[in-house]
Amino acid sequence: MTATATTPPPIHAPTAKEKKYDRQLRLWAASGQQALEESHVLLVIAGNGDVCSGSSVAGVETLKNLVLPSIGNFTIADSAKVTEADLGINFFLTSQSLGQSRAEECKQLLEELNPDVQGHAITTPLSDLLQDPSHLRPYNLIILCAPLPQEQRRIFCEHAQQYSVSLIHVQSAGFYSSFSIQLPSVFPIVDTHPDPDSIQDLRLLSPWPELLAEAKALDDLDKLEDHDHGHVPYALILLYYLEKWKQNNEGKAPDTFKDKTQFRDMVRAAARTDNAEGGEENFDEAAAAVLKTVAPFSIKSGCREMFEKDSCKVINKDSASFWIIAAAIKSFYETHGVLPLPGSLPDMKAKSADYIKLQNIYKSKARKDVAEVAQSVRSMEKKFSRKDVILDGEIEAFCKNAAHVKVLEGSLLPQLRIENGDVQTRKTMLKELQNTETLLPILLAFENGSRSQLDDMIANNGKIDFEALNNQFAEVERVGGRELHNISSVTGGMVAQEAIKIITRQYVPVDNTCIFDGIGGTTLVLKL
Repeated sequence: MTATATTPPPIHAPTAKEKKYDRQLRLWAASGQQALEESHVLLVIAGNGDVCSGSSVAGVETLKNLVLPSIGNFTIADSAKVTEADLGINFFLTSQSLGQSRAEECKQLLEELNPDVQGHAITTPLSDLLQDPSHLRPYNLIILCAPLPQEQRRIFCEHAQQYSVSLIHVQSAGFYSSFSIQLPSVFPIVDTHPDPDSIQDLRLLSPWPELLAEAKALDDLDKLEDHDHGHVPYALILLYYLEKWKQNNEGKAPDTFKDKTQFRDMVRAAARTDNAEGGEENFDEAAAAVLKTVAPFSIKSGCREMFEKDSCKVINKDSASFWIIAAAIKSFYETHGVLPLPGSLPDMKAKSADYIKLQNIYKSKARKDVAEVAQSVRSMEKKFSRKDVILDGEIEAFCKNAAHVKVLEGSLLPQLRIENGDVQTRKTMLKELQNTETLLPILLAFENGSRSQLDDMIANNGKIDFEALNNQFAEVERVGGRELHNISSVTGGMVAQEAIKIITRQYVPVDNTCIFDGIGGTTLVLKL
């Protein structure tokens, strides 16, 4: 007897690695995990022997939170030896570490957390490392722990700016801490992980033929039996009644709030209440979705700003893959007046077969849109004779997330800009100081150790609460730069979270400064 059924493909169990990193793979997927594992982070600690006056613990706690999810490599640059004071605040040192290299001892204990991670230590003075900044080239993220001499900090920042490397400057003392992020001058993020409620794109006012045909196939909803009537997907219900609305309104869809309210009432009134359930969930879903889904397409500010960048308008052989795909999507938008369809469909009350059929209609349209964008990308690759071919998966991911793309613009650390007399940064600081609950004085106290710069900024300004400012300055001065482990541990968690966003190019990192008050348990994020 000849077998007619085909053998289903074998089901592969998760690998040991997939089991180990299961939870984080759900957060940033395999692409994000790969980016982590291919990264090399440099942690710089001022190894001047004064361990009570620095942010080394916050830096090491940051590395801990990067080693656990499997950052590929890390290097600790620290020339100090371990002292008694270190043992009281740094959990990655033991009593046997006393007198040994602080970088080597921390490296060894950090490596024990995850055998997949490789650690390195630089124990020579930073001045030796910085004699040839090319030694910094292997690192794709640099974390600086304050205090660091201004000139050394400047060298790190200028190197990072020149080679499009991200940098984080961390400060922790007593109950306060802060960190500032210096991103490359152009830092695009495709997968920003927006709120799921904001990514639904049903295109009810601009349906394509296959979707419109599916709605018209309903014929007359009133003739359906109760079970079928109560399981029509709400997207089709809205399309069905939109056509009826247009017939009674000169072909126009409801556009004002009044019209949409009337349309919602029209949909709600069509639900059957004389059934066993006393109502219909699918019609409730349809009525609830009217204001959100019955609206003309519009692109969000982040996407519009991307289209307006010169890098998107002018493509050449040196253009990055991101900008080539962005230009192709811009061409798609100019042609069709919409972005490529994401293709996802929200949950809705429906029979499984009907939902799957509708889902396939959306997915099919999304694939066609991706194919059109890909064709434009291939044309540009051919035109400029690019050797590196952009992967289909990269194009597909960009199309899916195009509506929520974000392009951040980095610059030198705020502290360096203010030292260079940056007027806009000073104005932002002065405005923030007028907020009675501001935490900005913590950052200024970290940077100056005195009130000279603050006094200069706020002279004769009656809108500023001097008592609150003095209290924050007094606390920073009281601790003399000494760290509390619990505060540095919390800070390390926050910094590591931002570092993962930067490395994976997913989610939107802080832009650009965060200040933490451990006394009140509050944070302040500022763009300085």
